[in-house]
Amino acid sequence: LDCSIHVISFDHSLEPLRFGLAHAAELGYFGGYETAVTALLEKGETNFCRGNQKVRWQSHLADFPKFIREAFAETLAKPHAIMFDAFSPAKNPEMWTQPLFRRIFQLLDPVRPCALPTYSRSTLLRVTLLLAGFFVGAGHATGEKEETTIAANTLALLEDPLPVSWLERIARSTSAEPLWEPVYRQSPITAGTMEQLRRHPQFQAGRRSGFEAERGRNQTRGG
Repeated sequence: LDCSIHVISFDHSLEPLRFGLAHAAELGYFGGYETAVTALLEKGETNFCRGNQKVRWQSHLADFPKFIREAFAETLAKPHAIMFDAFSPAKNPEMWTQPLFRRIFQLLDPVRPCALPTYSRSTLLRVTLLLAGFFVGAGHATGEKEETTIAANTLALLEDPLPVSWLERIARSTSAEPLWEPVYRQSPITAGTMEQLRRHPQFQAGRRSGFEAERGRNQTRGG
């Protein structure tokens, strides 16, 4: 595919990348990219080609939750995709709060479709993403995960969006209320949060679709 790719990555430390480069032969997937990775480690940026694809990769060594709150974050290129792969909420709650995902959503270009896949399928995460402004659906299986999660700023990007009936599960969950602060805990959803979910455009659209389908069946029976 003939295209240009701009990758921007964030991490607290580049030591895992250095370790990987030092063991490139054993790992295998660094083959042919050693020079590019070395440049990234030394300069924080690298450019290389993969067939007809031109790749520009920039790395930011930073505390991501703090970084995106800064004004500089607004100058970053607007993404088409966000690969969100942080440690779990129990180990790294700062990366899973509703304010963080809300800020990510605010930094997107509203007219540029953008998908955010992540490995978790937890109810807490999906509620958090919805309340941040995203549309949310079930993602494809990966590794030992039978199902993941994919969020997007447009419903059109989702193959399997969460249906209105999913809200019934929320009321029974013991871990559905988002993390409003970077402190991990599990708790049922509050009445106020549930009401916000019910008003989300994704579920309003679902209700309208269900209503139209039911009306169509009634008209068919009536005819």
